[in-house]
Amino acid sequence: MTENPVLLFDGVCNFCNRMVNFAIKNDKHGKIKFAPLQSEAGQRLRKQFNIPETAETVILIDKGNAFTYARAAIRVSKYLDWPAKMLYGFIIVPRFISQPIYKWIGRNRYKWFGKRKSCMVPSPEVKARFL
Repeated sequence: MTENPVLLFDGVCNFCNRMVNFAIKNDKHGKIKFAPLQSEAGQRLRKQFNIPETAETVILIDKGNAFTYARAAIRVSKYLDWPAKMLYGFIIVPRFISQPIYKWIGRNRYKWFGKRKSCMVPSPEVKARFL
């Protein structure tokens, strides 16, 4: 679909939207592309990479691989500009620690951060970065 990494996210989740806005702000060269999980492109990629509907997470499609949960969130930072790129250092945290923490946040994201009635609509400046 694209040579660039693609971040799939819950388009109605306020926390997820903040994460996407952080990535957009800290990726001045536009390396990362985005798609809400609720979109046609998001659903197509989810099926293509066999990500179950029950996986409530961000998904990073990068170089033919799909990363979920904490691994997706951490790997996104690899494409960000400095100093945000330093977040990639969290990749050293073992999966058995990072994944449960991420899943706990994911289960509570609507309660803690709220939910939108519809998916975010990208501004004209960043619309080209959305699939």
